[in-house]
Amino acid sequence: MQQAKSVILAQNLLELVSNNKLGRLIAIAMLPFVGVVAAFGIAPGTIIEQPVVAQVVEQVALPDFAAAYNPNEAFWREERIQRGDTLASLLARLQVDDPEAVNTLRGMREAKAFYQLIPGRTISAKTTADGKLVALHYLSGNNLFSAERGAGGYTVSEQPIQLEQRTLMQSGEIRSSLFAATDAANLSDTVAIQIADIFSTDIDFHKDLRKGDRFTVVYEAFYHLGEIVRTGRVLAAEFINQGKTYQAVFFQNAEGHGGYYTLDGKNIRKAFLRSPLEFSRISSGFTNARYHPVLKTWRAHKGIDYAAPAGTRIKATADGVVEFAGRQGGYGNLIVLRHQSKYTTWYGHLSGFAKGIRKGSRVSQGDVIGYVGATGLATGPHLHYEFRISNVHQNPLRVVMPSAPPITADQKPAFEAVAQPMAQRLALLRGTNIARLD
Repeated sequence: MQQAKSVILAQNLLELVSNNKLGRLIAIAMLPFVGVVAAFGIAPGTIIEQPVVAQVVEQVALPDFAAAYNPNEAFWREERIQRGDTLASLLARLQVDDPEAVNTLRGMREAKAFYQLIPGRTISAKTTADGKLVALHYLSGNNLFSAERGAGGYTVSEQPIQLEQRTLMQSGEIRSSLFAATDAANLSDTVAIQIADIFSTDIDFHKDLRKGDRFTVVYEAFYHLGEIVRTGRVLAAEFINQGKTYQAVFFQNAEGHGGYYTLDGKNIRKAFLRSPLEFSRISSGFTNARYHPVLKTWRAHKGIDYAAPAGTRIKATADGVVEFAGRQGGYGNLIVLRHQSKYTTWYGHLSGFAKGIRKGSRVSQGDVIGYVGATGLATGPHLHYEFRISNVHQNPLRVVMPSAPPITADQKPAFEAVAQPMAQRLALLRGTNIARLD
């Protein structure tokens, strides 16, 4: 009925519009109301009563947590070792509440591995719901150390593990030092030392490094259950020092002898290393006139002094034979090595000699022969290093060092099979890293 009335009203308005101007104005004013009336029309059969709402409350039975609790049920937890951690602090983070177990392990000689914690590794503990220690596992080196609780107390065992070898790649940029750069790149000190050794005949890491120098490295890593256990050999490396690029790849021949070579097969190792120390600073250079701090007089200084903490390892700069190992005047504890026929190197002020160093023993380049000290005429711990040719002093930082033999013609195919993939890895990593920095 309401809808019929609306239709009639609309028809009347149309007639009014067609009759006169005043009617058109009235129609325009009335149209919104006609629309409103039409818009509020209700379809036939629509239910307009409000639905009945009722509140229902139902009791839900909860499980008996007290009955489900089992104090003997065990759980495994794992924590990563941080710098400064002790076994006690790690067990606290592992939610171990068992002073008796801690005291027992502390008194067991077999459990000493649990007190030689290496940051970055993980340690796992199996505990009961109330914090009693059931088992403890720690991976150190290639061995898994386990402490298991039994009827008679704890037993500690050591078992070798199978390691998974992976090849990893990383890069970094020198901001202050090589060690700081490798730390920032999450590389171990073992890798950093190898990088320094590989390029030590071309780069003096005491004085040649510059901010902005870059390196890329391909190296071995060994894993157990997804956790890195240790790093291995550097397989390839690139170092950009003051704009000059140095590259090296490791190659081992059929006889089992290995070394580092440039990508075109030249031996990167010179007959002599530039420095007998891995990292230190030059405290006194090669000169004909230097004021001696002990003798209080001017005299020639025919060697290089490297300041380093007492006990720092000293390396043989070349293959050779020990000509002298003992105490000699102002040198204090001294080692003299003879290389080939006319070359000798002198290492003075040592605090001690490495095991097996005596007259007539043979050493290889890079072998540790002694340790930095302050014996003889020395005001503090440092190494006095001399390089002589036919017993004539030479400046070891300026003398031209002969190179070791390159890859032979018959080894070239095998070398290329190793070098080319490594060159591609270095190029890929270099390009990826530059894109990321930009």
